[in-house]
Amino acid sequence: MDLKYTPEQEAFRKEARAWLEANVPSEKLASFDTKEGFEQHREWEKKLQAGGYAMVPWPVEYGGRGANLLEWLIFEEEYYRAGAPGRVNQNGIFLLGPTIMDVGTPEQKARFLPKMASSEEVWAQGWSEPNAGSDMANIQATAIKDGDHFVINGQKTWASRGAFAHWLFGMFRSDPDSTRHKGLTFILVPLDTPGITVRPIEKLNNKKAFAEVFFDDARVPVEYQLGEEGKGWDVAMATAGFERGLMLRSPARFQDTARKLVELYKETVASGAYVAPELRRTVAQCWMDAEAYALNTYQTVAHLMGGGKIGAEASLNKIFWSELDTKMHETALKLLGHRAELLPGSSAAGDVGEWLDGYIFALAGPIYAGTNEIQRNIIAERILGMPRK
Repeated sequence: MDLKYTPEQEAFRKEARAWLEANVPSEKLASFDTKEGFEQHREWEKKLQAGGYAMVPWPVEYGGRGANLLEWLIFEEEYYRAGAPGRVNQNGIFLLGPTIMDVGTPEQKARFLPKMASSEEVWAQGWSEPNAGSDMANIQATAIKDGDHFVINGQKTWASRGAFAHWLFGMFRSDPDSTRHKGLTFILVPLDTPGITVRPIEKLNNKKAFAEVFFDDARVPVEYQLGEEGKGWDVAMATAGFERGLMLRSPARFQDTARKLVELYKETVASGAYVAPELRRTVAQCWMDAEAYALNTYQTVAHLMGGGKIGAEASLNKIFWSELDTKMHETALKLLGHRAELLPGSSAAGDVGEWLDGYIFALAGPIYAGTNEIQRNIIAERILGMPRK
């Protein structure tokens, strides 16, 4: 792998940087976990789409720029450098979109991808159920075929962005006599379908963007089935691979947090406050770990561009970035001392409150996208070849 950028890649970086500097909102948008912020972020996504940066590695006909994955990494670096808003449709563009590219029909690609890229339609993730969180093979919600429709009954919970989203993707048990990962079908569900009730769930930060979704004889056209009937597990594993291995959490996100942590350390030292030597070493280690994750991601991208696939090693990535994110925020709170308790928007908080907000979110990292305990089981069985018991 050549770690030097080509003249074309440098030109792309320069172009992206100029566009972002001219277009990133001067004032921070409200959280997309609120109704107001959700709509503000959709407007931002439309601007990205108009500029050709909504999803740079997608084909042009589906709302992308036709760039490669290396250019996507470069764009992500510039995106975080510019302090651009979070991506409200991340479940769609980073997870479901690549899956539709892989297994969707031509009609599904044309129907869903352009509206996903522009966030005209925002997607919720519908993996978890009350008794099937990280253990997705225990899914109980059913989708029984009746003519040219599936009749869906059951419940999903912890649906990310579910309170405001337009569509939900998830697995449903289409063979009621099946068990575990067999007899499941991956279905795309419009949330305005009669028989569907969405109930928001309040998070630790008091915002209600997660949701429980209840299905009561909701009829969804068969044309919204993604992949083969009864083979939803295989489709979902491809989606989870994107989630854990590459697209959901680009290295630029953690490199940006690491840079801010180093700046916080420098400001703390400059203020004359005592900083324990072990805390200084932790700051340095966090910065190095973020850089290591970036280099590993470049290696993964080179592997993919050479025709490779993401396998069980995606679980290694997921554990690494989720634990790194938690460590960086814990370290920041230690540097802040008593100021760590300030929330964003509180008097005298300034930018300091972002650390506590980020810490609360980082706590969820080892849980979402499949708990780290499940990822360690996958590593033990599929990479190390250890027995299940």
